[in-house]
Amino acid sequence: MFTNNSSGAFSAAEATDYTCVRFYVSALSFSVLLFFNLIINSTIIRVERLRTHARFVLLFHLLVSALLYLGTSCIFYLQMHLHAQPHRSACVAIVTVLISSASNILLTLTAMALDRYCAVCHPLRYTATRACASWPWLCGACTWVIALVIPLSLVQPSISPSGECGQEQLRKGQLHKVLFLSACTLLILYSYARILIETRRLGVLNKRNRTGCRTIALHGSQLAVYILPNFVNFILTVLHKKMLIRPDTKELSAVVIFAFFSLAQCIAPVVYGLRKEELMEEMSHKFPCCTGHLKRVLGWTVMATWTPG
Repeated sequence: MFTNNSSGAFSAAEATDYTCVRFYVSALSFSVLLFFNLIINSTIIRVERLRTHARFVLLFHLLVSALLYLGTSCIFYLQMHLHAQPHRSACVAIVTVLISSASNILLTLTAMALDRYCAVCHPLRYTATRACASWPWLCGACTWVIALVIPLSLVQPSISPSGECGQEQLRKGQLHKVLFLSACTLLILYSYARILIETRRLGVLNKRNRTGCRTIALHGSQLAVYILPNFVNFILTVLHKKMLIRPDTKELSAVVIFAFFSLAQCIAPVVYGLRKEELMEEMSHKFPCCTGHLKRVLGWTVMATWTPG
């Protein structure tokens, strides 16, 4: 009996260490993304030509969703690390915000891909739609409504009456989540395949237009850092259930994946957003010091598309 208790204590301590790592990584990512949210989103809201353009409105929603996700992750892993016993309603609220914000990130990325598809493949209809300045914000609101459906259908049955709020609450409905991820991924891949086909047909995609290819590559990498962790964690769960990997191996792999992709997720939308020439131009007026440093730090990604005004 003594041996079993010691083993249980060791496992709990090990889990606590991993939870602590998740909290510190989430806090660091949240801090970085908060800074960029303030300077980028304030610029989008302040400038009319940006806040009426779908690309920048969707970028606004993407940054807000990622910030909300990372901020809630901090709270979630902190209460786990402190072995807190939150009220059942509080746990439901935390898990709901986590799942809905994560879902909205993917929905917004899908909307961004579809927006580019419409702009390239159906330019006349897209131009006519842009006459309505409010439609990008309505599109963003729709993604939030859809994102709320997923947690509301999964969270309520998964929270135990004891109020335990841990990783198990996030692992419910794995199959439904993978189907959702797969559907969004297929839409995104279809959109960019059609864009590449259309640009080749028009003779736009050539050796001189490396900036466009680089933008697609950056957007693809942005999609990857949000989508890949979910598929990898699903594979780890399947391998663990089939007893092909040990529990400690699964947890260690999961926390390493979480740390790497959390930091990548807070940087990816920033790099993608700062490649927009109009956004960098407006930011240079309000935050000249920041944009100068960002241009040097981001180097090849921004330099190809931005010139000082």
